[in-house]
Amino acid sequence: MKHIHVVAAVIEWDGKILCMQRGATPFDYTSYHWEFPGGKIEPGETPQEALRRELIEEMELEVEVGEHIATIDHQYPDFLITLMFYHCIPSSTPPIYIIKEHNAHQWLAPQDLNTLDWCPADYPLLNHLIPRS
Repeated sequence: MKHIHVVAAVIEWDGKILCMQRGATPFDYTSYHWEFPGGKIEPGETPQEALRRELIEEMELEVEVGEHIATIDHQYPDFLITLMFYHCIPSSTPPIYIIKEHNAHQWLAPQDLNTLDWCPADYPLLNHLIPRS
């Protein structure tokens, strides 16, 4: 089974987190679901380099990659994915970006993240981001 290594950005600005909605994909379990932006790590790249490259390619967004938040392994029916999540801060304020590969985006407060229909691999990260009451 294919094993994909991916980095994803938890981009925070003004107390909110950037959430991206995927378009149609070959798999119904990821089509039109929400995710944190990022992408595959290419050979020879560090996770941080891959994350900066992916965000520039997908959104023309430059960020400062900060601390590693979590690494999550998720088994989809067709592949295994290892997601490494990093806290990121936009290099410009307000953030300037262009949505190139996603259907929609939202900036949400951490306590509102669970209102979206996330890709299954992204759900476990919400436990690290949503404040406990």
